[in-house]
Amino acid sequence: MTLFEDLRWRGLVHQVTHPELEALAEKESLTLYCGFDPTADSLHIGGLLPAITLRRFQLAGHKPIVLVGGATGMIGDPSGKSEERQLQGTEQVEANVAGIRSQLERFMDFDGPNAAILVNNHDWTAKISLIEFLRDIGKHFSVNNMLARDSVRQRLEDRDHGISYTEFSYMLLQANDFLHLYDAHGCRLQIGGSDQWGNIVSGMDLTRRLRDGAQTFGMTLPLLTKSDGQKFGKSEEGNVWLDANRTSPYKMYQFLVNQADSDTPKLLRFLTFLPREEIEALEATIETAPEKREAQRRLAEEVVRFVHGEEALTAAVSATQAMFGGSLEGLDAAVLEDIFGDMPCAVLAASELDAGRGMLDVLADPAVGVFKSKGEGRKLVQNGGLYVNNERVADAEMPLTSECLAGGNIVVIRKGKKQYHLLKFS
Repeated sequence: MTLFEDLRWRGLVHQVTHPELEALAEKESLTLYCGFDPTADSLHIGGLLPAITLRRFQLAGHKPIVLVGGATGMIGDPSGKSEERQLQGTEQVEANVAGIRSQLERFMDFDGPNAAILVNNHDWTAKISLIEFLRDIGKHFSVNNMLARDSVRQRLEDRDHGISYTEFSYMLLQANDFLHLYDAHGCRLQIGGSDQWGNIVSGMDLTRRLRDGAQTFGMTLPLLTKSDGQKFGKSEEGNVWLDANRTSPYKMYQFLVNQADSDTPKLLRFLTFLPREEIEALEATIETAPEKREAQRRLAEEVVRFVHGEEALTAAVSATQAMFGGSLEGLDAAVLEDIFGDMPCAVLAASELDAGRGMLDVLADPAVGVFKSKGEGRKLVQNGGLYVNNERVADAEMPLTSECLAGGNIVVIRKGKKQYHLLKFS
């Protein structure tokens, strides 16, 4: 398939400004850009869609520009927002820019004939004086047209919140980004979510007015939502972030492997580079053998590998297997807490280790509370139902020693198939 045939099959083309863009993309290499505003120091998983789409263009021979909005991030895009954003300070925005930049740099190829470029719009926006901005940029915008934009009109109709002049001016700043990238890099295409249509068109119009009718293009992607219309990328604990310190690879894997059957086909098309034949085969398994969750596992593997790498994926899969009785070997304390962190936990002094106490003595201690009595524990051992670090306990006199530790300072206790308890030593 051609690039646009693939994009359309995946459902990634929401709107295009010119129908001839598809043919043009097959004839020549285009420079395109997508902007990411640093509202936090990490993107969440919903932000993968435009990043992956940029990568699809690059793989098809086009040159992507990744823009991190150090300037626009200080203003706030009103698109899709029902109320005013809280303005961030300069230091916070700079920290957010650094965090997002480090993520986006992993997703593109920055070498070769169509190497990606990463830019920060603060580098050129901060140099413009207010008078220059009003005369050179603002002069070309009709307030009437600006008021007609959905992102503005909806806020104007909300008497409780309204819209400030600060956010009202956002589209001018973004339009100037397109103009600058056209001048500096020959950029002719901007892509973004469907809520960015007005901002994209504004940039095209400004470039046409100021650059002798230059032809530029725009394309929007569908917003990534679940089948029930809710925003994709939220778990019960909150956003699923791309930063491993905010959302571990294991938790990202679990979030994806637990997606509903109805959402998985779209996510496979949107968020993976798997070919059409393989995706359609996985979609078929949802109908024929949904209990195997083969499609969800493949989705989780592909996304975690793309975001965090092969080593993190291996650890996430091992952690998932550990949850169902697999080996804990090689899993560190952080991963074990990810897996079993919601289970009952007792914290003991490290001096308890190698002190001559039996495992059942410790587990029957009221401060630990795994068993009401040693007799209860002994009976479970006899029935083969007690496990330490997912290894069956055969000896009721098993001592508690440092050799029982997993991940450096944790002992995972399992009663039967699913009742877990943690012992943490400090």
